Amino acid sequence: MDIDKLFDLTGKVAVVTGGGDGIGKGCCEILAVAGASVVVSDLTIEKAQATVDEIVKAGGKASATVCNVLEEADLTALIDFTVKTYGTINILVNNAGLGGGGRENPFKIDRAYVERIYAINVFAPWQLCKLAAPYMQKSGYGSIVNITSMSSINNDPDMAIYGSSKAALNHLASNLAYDYGSMGIRINNVGPGATRTRALASVLTPEIEAKMLAHTPIKRLGEVSDIAGAVLYFAAPVSAWVSGQVLMVNGGGVQTLD
Repeated sequence: MDIDKLFDLTGKVAVVTGGGDGIGKGCCEILAVAGASVVVSDLTIEKAQATVDEIVKAGGKASATVCNVLEEADLTALIDFTVKTYGTINILVNNAGLGGGGRENPFKIDRAYVERIYAINVFAPWQLCKLAAPYMQKSGYGSIVNITSMSSINNDPDMAIYGSSKAALNHLASNLAYDYGSMGIRINNVGPGATRTRALASVLTPEIEAKMLAHTPIKRLGEVSDIAGAVLYFAAPVSAWVSGQVLMVNGGGVQTLD
C-alpha cells in the first residue's frame, strides 16, 4: 500500500468557497500541498488572491475569483471559471456559510433572515453540487465536502435557524450520496468544533476558553489544520469507499459554555 498515493491529488482540480480566510483558507492550502490545482473563491478578490499568493509562493497551483454564494449567477460563474481555467472539476468544498453565535432570538429575527441563512448554508451548496457533478462524472473522479457545524446536532439557545440549516446540510449530503454514487461522486460533511480562527478570536476570552475545554476531552481548541486535515481525507483517494458521512472534528466533545 502506497501511503503517498492515498493522499495524492496531483492532476485534480478543487474549488473552495470562502477560501480567503480561516477554515476555507486552510482547506485551499492543504489541497494544494496534496497536488491539486485550487480555485479560491471569496467575496472579495483581494482575500482570494492573498490565499492564492501564499499557495503559489509555497510551490502550489491556484487561481482566485470572486463569488457571492447568495447570487445564483455567481455560482454558475464560479464553475464556468474553474472549467475555463483548468478544464474540469474534481473536488468541491462548500465552506462559505453564515449565522450562529447565539444571536438568533426567535422573536427578533424575521423571514428574510431565515431565507438568507438557508440560501447560504443549504441552497448554495446544493446548487454548486448540481453544477459541478457533470464535470466530476466526466472526469471519473468526484468528491464533495461540505463544512457543517456542531450546531447541526447540538441544542443551544438562539441558534435554531443556523443549527437547523446545518442539520439540513447533513441530511442533504446523506441523501445526495445515493443520487451521486452511480456517477462516481462521493459527498461528505465535516463539522468543526470550536476552532481558532479570526472570527473566534474576536470573542474568545480565557474564561470562555476554559468553559469550552471543560467539555472537551482533548484539552485544546481546534486549529484550522485539524479541520483541513479532515477535508483532505474526504477529498483524497484514501476515502474512496466513504460517502454520505458527517465527521465531527471537535476534540471528542462539545465546546458549550454552560
